Amino acid sequence: MPPRWPRQPDRNDPDYRKLDDRMNFAMHVAIFAPINSGLWFFHNFKAATWEWLPWLTVGWLVVLLAHLIYISAIADYSQTPPKST
Repeated sequence: MPPRWPRQPDRNDPDYRKLDDRMNFAMHVAIFAPINSGLWFFHNFKAATWEWLPWLTVGWLVVLLAHLIYISAIADYSQTPPKST
């Protein structure tokens, strides 16, 4: 069940942005796990010679790591001041 938000969700809200970025990361991991696991299962099951599979796995893991570093260390979730007119 999704988390309850006490107010109308808005990307200008830093708490909502932080939660949204973390849920996007969780979806990224949730998509990576079964696809990568299934590919490796069939690779071993059929004794296939898929030279591209380790590269795909490592590449996707690098993207996941970069995503994690961004949401945990780089992203700025401070309140953005309203733009003056």
